[in-house]
Amino acid sequence: MTNRRKFIGAALSGTAATLLPNLGIANSNLNLENTLIKPKRLKKGDTIGLIAPGYAIKSSILEEAKKTLRSMGFKPYYTNRIIGNYGYLSNTDEERAKDLNEMFANPKIDGILCARGGYGCTRIMQMIDYENIKQNPKTFIGFSDITALLNGIHQETGLVTFHGPVGSTLNDPYSIRQLEKVVMFPKQQLEIQNVDLLKPEFTTNPEFERYTITPGTATGKIVGGSLTLINALIGTPHEIDFTNAIVCIEDVEEAPYRIDRMLTQLIEGKTFKKAAGILIGVCAGCNDSTNPDSFSLKEVILDRIKPLGIPAAYGMSFGHVENNFTFPIGTKASMNATTMKFQLLEKAVL
Repeated sequence: MTNRRKFIGAALSGTAATLLPNLGIANSNLNLENTLIKPKRLKKGDTIGLIAPGYAIKSSILEEAKKTLRSMGFKPYYTNRIIGNYGYLSNTDEERAKDLNEMFANPKIDGILCARGGYGCTRIMQMIDYENIKQNPKTFIGFSDITALLNGIHQETGLVTFHGPVGSTLNDPYSIRQLEKVVMFPKQQLEIQNVDLLKPEFTTNPEFERYTITPGTATGKIVGGSLTLINALIGTPHEIDFTNAIVCIEDVEEAPYRIDRMLTQLIEGKTFKKAAGILIGVCAGCNDSTNPDSFSLKEVILDRIKPLGIPAAYGMSFGHVENNFTFPIGTKASMNATTMKFQLLEKAVL
């Protein structure tokens, strides 16, 4: 099991709501933009449904996630579909899709948090009942392999989704505070604050270095997430359109040459060169290489991104790291690559 999958571990379980999922085909006309749908804000006392749409979770991590949610004032809810293993997945494709569909349909569920990431999300995207989601919009939160669902659901429905901690990583005060600011206490304009890098390992590890790739400012709709999953969507009905967007990117445990390969594929694609701005989070474990002649992570990023001439910066506080801020997919934001500023320009919840 890779570190990506180990890192994202956790979830919860309970009793399921009743809805026969419409295992429909994805929207065949993604060129027609859906009207932006904003979910209601979360508040203390709300019930948070937990799902594991990819990898299986450990019971110890599940318990820790439940404890964290309760400390935030929420009531965790989950079904037995996320308990156990189906190979490396938490359950069959059909059962994982059914869990997601039922959480959206259940009127007692106020928000949905992915208990962990890990491979498997792209397998269920054609089984999601997108019309159900449109009719029952809710906050949907996760990152890593959840990137596919965040961007796919937004494309299909117009629902604002949230790239933020999963259940297994929602135990850090900074991450909790940043999540609450976006989904519980929204402002019309909210500056996303990077964490203070006080620990010695942050100041000595080049993966945490903050630097401007290309100076400048940009405004646009937020898209993105895990670089690996962004690339996995290329050629599918849910390939991301980067035109005039602020693209947020992160990854974990990928050698520099693999980051090079994925960035090159994006650059050679149809719309990445049309992005308004690029913000790269902390790419943890991506600077190591057994090859002494390898380029460094920074050299790869500068080589691939700088020639685009698009405002871009590296080292923002999101990714497979302890301190992970939340950003809403689909809403407008502004960025300043020179000062490393990132500001939401509208509330992401009602």
